[in-house]
Amino acid sequence: MKVDRKFCVAPMMNWTDRFCRFFLRLISKQSVLYSEMISTGAVIHGNSHKFLEKHNDETPVALQLGGCVPSDLALACKIATEFNYSEINLNCGCPSNRVQNARFGAVMMKDAQRTADCVSAMLDAVNVPITVKHRTGVDENDSYDFLRDFVGTVSEKGCQTFLVHARKAWLSGLSPKENRTLPKLDYEKVYKLKSDFPNLEIIINGGVLSIEEASQHLKKTDGVMMGREAYTNPYVLATVDRDIYQRHGNPKPRQQIIEEYSLFIEHELANGVKLHQLTRHILGLFHGMPMARSFRRHISENACKPNADVSVLKEALAKTEVHLT
Repeated sequence: MKVDRKFCVAPMMNWTDRFCRFFLRLISKQSVLYSEMISTGAVIHGNSHKFLEKHNDETPVALQLGGCVPSDLALACKIATEFNYSEINLNCGCPSNRVQNARFGAVMMKDAQRTADCVSAMLDAVNVPITVKHRTGVDENDSYDFLRDFVGTVSEKGCQTFLVHARKAWLSGLSPKENRTLPKLDYEKVYKLKSDFPNLEIIINGGVLSIEEASQHLKKTDGVMMGREAYTNPYVLATVDRDIYQRHGNPKPRQQIIEEYSLFIEHELANGVKLHQLTRHILGLFHGMPMARSFRRHISENACKPNADVSVLKEALAKTEVHLT
């Protein structure tokens, strides 16, 4: 099945787990969702089912892998095929010290040939689209020529899709959080990349806060990836299917989303999942609305209590104008 990446929700560590993705899928049926980054070591030597498990209703969803050894990446891809991901993405953009020490993430941009070998091994291992997410540069290697050569080298091994965070990464001196905001956004580099590689699929990422902004980027790129805004204000996705994918129908109301998610919560609670693991992702559903703070506060204060159940959600909704039937 071809993956339509006109609009994507970025992979975010500690955020885009399977519960988050199920919730976001209730808001938008068409957006492409991405897993948290999972290291090859966790897949190969850890509890792969725990890390790779997903719900069938999440589709289309991509798995993001972190790794730098071609054979390990190939094996992780093979293991992941059991879980039917629509795409496997190689992380070449994370600047954290832990990731750097393992020699993957953004540091891989400094060795385009090794990255290309990794992509080649992944493509040989599975019949699933292999994509690369990366920055516009790393440290002092931030010229457009550096970016162009990286994409050119990797694409020669068969990668057709590049998701480009329109900021360079600083591997020292800035925290991962600061790396998401302090390096200056440079959308023009990404636009030029698409111009120079018209046959490649170029997805732009970084600083996208609205569907209107996404629509403007789509005039110069093949797709847009939204990150933190989609998590802190998830209802921003409500018009994606209509405005980006031209699907007929009105956005699903918040009440319907909550009702559908509450059924999912009950199912997961019965399987031993704790309520706070499920509700932490929905705190922003009423972002910008009256009583949003009361909704968030009630869930935050009560979802962690022993034996907390879906009644916490109903009580929180009572503080808004929305009520479960």
